[in-house]
Amino acid sequence: MQIPRRSFLRKSLQALGLAATGTSTTKGASAVANPDVCGATPALTPDGRLIQVQGSTATPMLPGLPPGDPKVRSGIAGRKWVMVVDLSRCDGCRKCTESCQQMHQTPVEREWIRVFTMQDAKETAPYFFPKACFHCDNPPCTKVCPVGATFKRQDGIVLIDNERCIGCRFCIAACPYSSRYFNWGRPETPAKLTPAYSPETGFPRRVGTVEKCDFCPEMLSAGKLPHCASACAKGVIYFGDQLEDAVTNGRGETEQLSKMLRERAGYRFMEDLGTEPRAYYLPPRGRMYPAPKATAQH
Repeated sequence: MQIPRRSFLRKSLQALGLAATGTSTTKGASAVANPDVCGATPALTPDGRLIQVQGSTATPMLPGLPPGDPKVRSGIAGRKWVMVVDLSRCDGCRKCTESCQQMHQTPVEREWIRVFTMQDAKETAPYFFPKACFHCDNPPCTKVCPVGATFKRQDGIVLIDNERCIGCRFCIAACPYSSRYFNWGRPETPAKLTPAYSPETGFPRRVGTVEKCDFCPEMLSAGKLPHCASACAKGVIYFGDQLEDAVTNGRGETEQLSKMLRERAGYRFMEDLGTEPRAYYLPPRGRMYPAPKATAQH
């Protein structure tokens, strides 16, 4: 299914009574709000007034493709999804984590995207570091799975099919980023949420199987940002198509991917391992918030 890049912005533009007029970056309209963002977000109206747009925290869970559908393993044709995290914007609010847990119904202690407090040296200021699964292009996890339960799609996403997973946990041992979790106990499924199982959502989860961040492929199929990106009112997390060289954040700001990585010294975490992560980081230079006061955790 082909998803135009501008469709990521469509909801926020409609909320303000605007229409998308091109594919240029939106730095001049950086206050455009996304209705999926949790809490109130400032937005500019066409006449230049600043208003508060209240986001929705009750976005319904979208169904994913059934396990037998070939598109589950092939992914969305003509796409190569990529994430960019701007560390200069992150203030450690953890809205990305909270939204991810709410929409994937994960236990409180299980965070598919974790926000760490980092400090590079004793003399330097600490900063916040959100980390999810990196959906590597050379993923060690897929190579060690004996039953093909974890697999890499052509659109860049790494998923787990819990109907195949035998609980050997080889993938957990192989992942150098500690991004996977094992269901030791029988997970509880809320009575109001009884969707059919799909590897694209990993829900309902099953005892004795592995789970992790999935880049929300069901949201991408619907032309929406992943939950972590849309929930961030600071616009920390950008997401988009590398083939179109464009990424968009939850504030409706669209940037040219190659230019952003080149001009702002983008890098990939532990890239020396050769895993080819599909998530990039922008260094916390010229941070947009005061330095964290809490004791740094390594």
